[in-house]
Amino acid sequence: MSSPSPSASGLGLRRSLGALEYFTFGFGSMVGVGWLVVIDDWLGRGGPGGAVLGFLGGTLLLLPVALTYGRLVRAIPDAGSEVAYTERVFSRNASFAAGWMMVLAYAIVCPWEAVAIGNLLARIFPSMNAIPLYTVADKVITLPRLLVGVALTLGIGFLNYRGIRTSGRFQNFTTLGLLACFAVFVVLGLARGSATNAQPLFAPPGALVSILLVGQIVPYFMTGFDSITKASEEARPDLDPRTLSRAITRAVLAGGMFYVLVVAVVAWVYPWTEIVKQHLGTEVAFARAFGAPWIARLILAGALLSLFKGFNGNFVAATRLLYALGRRALVSPALG
Repeated sequence: MSSPSPSASGLGLRRSLGALEYFTFGFGSMVGVGWLVVIDDWLGRGGPGGAVLGFLGGTLLLLPVALTYGRLVRAIPDAGSEVAYTERVFSRNASFAAGWMMVLAYAIVCPWEAVAIGNLLARIFPSMNAIPLYTVADKVITLPRLLVGVALTLGIGFLNYRGIRTSGRFQNFTTLGLLACFAVFVVLGLARGSATNAQPLFAPPGALVSILLVGQIVPYFMTGFDSITKASEEARPDLDPRTLSRAITRAVLAGGMFYVLVVAVVAWVYPWTEIVKQHLGTEVAFARAFGAPWIARLILAGALLSLFKGFNGNFVAATRLLYALGRRALVSPALG
């Protein structure tokens, strides 16, 4: 039984995305807030040298995957992405399994972001920890954190209800805003830090093990560049078909460079052994190095923007996959 083609499916999707939107969806879905909250884990695994080389090596190893996605999206521009690719050679059951696993992979990020926003805001506003309501796994859930999580979820939902053009503009704003904050604190950090803070370059297990310990987590933190393929049916009619392929490659390279620079500048600006020992976040390390809270607020502002774009990008990818599954009657046709 053949699957319905995109052109034959109901009203279809609005074609309004350009090159910038595709890059920001890919980069934005991939880079979250790990660079802020688990920097101590990265440095603890490999030290500055191991973390930098681990992310660099992991990025290079992911490039063949990115290039494969690039070729597939040019040949099969379908919102189903993995659903459409697998149905060409496997059964409907295999296609459904591939698509449903990808839906879960993207959708699970959304509630995580809804919870994370409370944690981030609590670093700026301690009152976020007031009015406890209940506990989950020994973690206290407070009213302010619950309200901001629900508000973020409703906001992203409404944004996408307005359409992909509005969602794309939001993705551009949040991604470019993060990159602007990133550029400022990287330049300031490089000017303020010292090479002695980065010693020793590797964690106690040694150089090779340090690199491998970081390299094994790189795919997790680099997941999301393939979200570009889920929006492939929404490209402007005049957009060069090669644009999406290039956007995937650029998103992977930009994401890898982002992580490499964050690790390098954090270890440069503040002794990394102290970051690991005290379990400090990126913003705390900068605040202590500069002796001023404003730099921490700048970094947290960038992290909030990063959280917004991560939620939005993963929401778009998950909903497009559901749409594609519904269009093929692999789930309720009402979704397609």
